[in-house]
Parts: sequence; structure tokens; C-alpha cells
Amino acid sequence: MAIHAFICGCAGLELTAEERRFVADARPWGLILFKRNIGDPAQVSKLTRDFREACGRDDAPVLIDQEGGRVQRMGPPHWRRYPPAAMFERVANDPYVARELARMSARMMAHDLLSVGINVDCVPVLDVPAPGSHQIVGDRAYAAGAERVAVLARAAAEGLIAGGVLPVVKHMPGHGRATADSHLELPVVDAPRAELEASDFLPFRALADMPMAMSAHVVFTALDRKGPATTSRKVVRGIMRGALGFDGLIMSDDLSMQALKGDMRARAEAVFRAGLDMALHCNGKLDEMRAVAEAAPKLAGKAKRRAEAALARARHAPSRSILWTPPKGWTGRLRTRDRASNVRRSKT
Repeated sequence: MAIHAFICGCAGLELTAEERRFVADARPWGLILFKRNIGDPAQVSKLTRDFREACGRDDAPVLIDQEGGRVQRMGPPHWRRYPPAAMFERVANDPYVARELARMSARMMAHDLLSVGINVDCVPVLDVPAPGSHQIVGDRAYAAGAERVAVLARAAAEGLIAGGVLPVVKHMPGHGRATADSHLELPVVDAPRAELEASDFLPFRALADMPMAMSAHVVFTALDRKGPATTSRKVVRGIMRGALGFDGLIMSDDLSMQALKGDMRARAEAVFRAGLDMALHCNGKLDEMRAVAEAAPKLAGKAKRRAEAALARARHAPSRSILWTPPKGWTGRLRTRDRASNVRRSKT
């Protein structure tokens, strides 16, 4: 049976009989989990197994937003508490150490996630925060500058991939200038394209080789005066695929966010008209999920190729972590010889 180009949520700690029937009939590409779906490791493992059994695919993606800080769906007492992305740059007085901290944190997250059947993490955040912007990004950003965001975000993405978990770069082409929370209303960014190119777009261009991305529910008036990036053909085709050179799978941000207008079917249809590969619906409301499923096409053509290529990136045994031990008498800065002798890279 055909797979359909959408990702759904579920209401609670286990799939209800009605949700099982929906998954079996609608055949979504994947499932996304939130705190309402997280109990203990045994329960999460059963939920991910049950979803894959219902959809009939052992490698069906199960996603989560496990960033660290205030966006962490799995936490104590069963899992580690991770720092927000901004913390790595703050605590390390050497840029190399900050990069390694970001990579190792993500590698540890991958271990936690894969152990309960979650194989996609909606990380890293590539948004570059601007002065006066809404704190919806805030410390979820790795740094204040675009180049440092790109370096640290790549480290985090590579840590996830090494652990057998797919990263999703977000929120393309950038949410850092938004002065509103797209969960509640539609942000409008009036910056000239030249400024966007020089800053906001830079991390996405630098990570254009990543397997998956998530769009931003943000209007960029320099690109499309009316439609948010998620539903704008100009932005999806001209910027995401064109200027940024991204050929991986692009999914929408959550269709149930208030930045988008219209009923759920209309929102999903707009996503696919714009050229996105996948619609994401998160709140677990079954009537809305059915509307999205009705609008979602069969996964075919370029979208299918991108989905298959993404999953292929995670089909390997997780590598061992990179272990770093500070040299004796280390004062907080690494010299070139320290980097060579104290970072032991294992075989992958």
C-alpha cells in the first residue's frame, strides 16, 4: 500500500484503537511525539513499536523535538536534562570546545532517543536571533552570529547522525528576526533580501547537505509579501531549493499553529501547492489528522526519493562517542597539538 506524505501525532501514552485504524488506513510517513506521549522508557518503546506495527513499516520515522533547555520532551527522572543550545558557547572559552560540547550533547541525545525507537530529532535550530526579536527562539539559538550558528549546528547534526538519528534543520529559511511567536500569530519580517542573505540564510546554506529540514511559518516581505514561507511557492522553490541549494526532504512546521489560516485540509493543500515534500500535524486531534490525510498525496517522485535518501542516512550501527579529555594543566584554551593528542576519534 502507498505511503502518504504527512506526519501525524497521537493523543496520549498509547495508540487508541481508533488511532491504530487511522494509521493503518491513512498510512502516514511518520509519527511525532510530545510530552503528552512520554511516560517511561518501556512505555515509549511500546508506543513506537505499535506505530510501526500499525503502519506496517519497521523503519517508519518517529520524530521528537529534543533540543535541550525549554524544548525537551524526554527528561528526568528517566532521561538526562540537556542544556539549551546557547549554553555551549557561553560556558566554553574556546570555540573548538563549544563545538565538541554541542556534538557530544547531540550524540548522547541520539542514544536516549534510539533506545526507545525514536529515529528523527527536530534539531538543530539554525535561526540567527536578531536584536528585538521574539524570545520564541532565544536560547534555542546556538550563537548570536550566523557563522557560529552554522558551526555549532553542524556539530549537533553530526552527533545525531553518528548515533543513528536523523537531524531536521529548522526553521528554514530563518525564524530569528520574527517579532511574534508563530504558534500564536503570523510573524512578518521586513528585512531586505541582502540582509537575509548575509545572515539568516547563511546557516541553512552551510548545512544544505543535511537530510531533512522544517519550514518557517514566517512572511518575508522581501521574498513574498503575502504568504508565509511554509505556503509560498516563491520561497520554497526560489529560496529553499534555489538560493539555499537544499535538496533534502522539507516538511512544514506544525499545521495546527495559529500562524496559518483556513481549515486543516486547506492548510495541508497549501503546503503541497507550495512544493513542500511533507505536511506535519502535531496536536493529535483525530478529526484534524483525517483532514490532513485527505489532502496529503501519495509519497512519490522527488519527495519519495528525498524521503528514502533521508532514511538511508540513519541505517547504520551507532558509532561510539568521540571522547575528549582535557590535557593536564589545561587552562581553558586548546592549542593545535592538544587537539591532535586529546581528541580520540573512534572508527565509524
